[in-house]
Amino acid sequence: MSYVPGQPVTAVVQRIEIHKLRQGDNLILGFSIGGGIDQDPAQNPFSEDKTDKGIYVTRVTEGGPAEVAGLQIGDKIMQVNGWDMTMVTHDQARKRLTKRNEEVVRLLVTRQSLQKAVQQSMMS
Repeated sequence: MSYVPGQPVTAVVQRIEIHKLRQGDNLILGFSIGGGIDQDPAQNPFSEDKTDKGIYVTRVTEGGPAEVAGLQIGDKIMQVNGWDMTMVTHDQARKRLTKRNEEVVRLLVTRQSLQKAVQQSMMS
């Protein structure tokens, strides 16, 4: 399989399963997000061309459920429990991640290092 310039490239994704941590009545994920279609993409430090309105991980709590699961700062969240996250507002993304009746959150994320590794392997 080789990369052909000008042809679509499928995003390289990684599955991450986060088991929420119960603290009293709260379920903790251990990460924060930024972005959304209602936010200014120029303010997103993870958008390379400053036009990407995706949902990105902006903070991961050390030792928290997200870090244990392998989530990293800069990861772009593509799906949450099967729901498309590529065209959502910041608030819609937050609500989808923090649903009270879900103790496990299954994410599909993409990250720059995954994309670059695949592109390098396709060029060699």
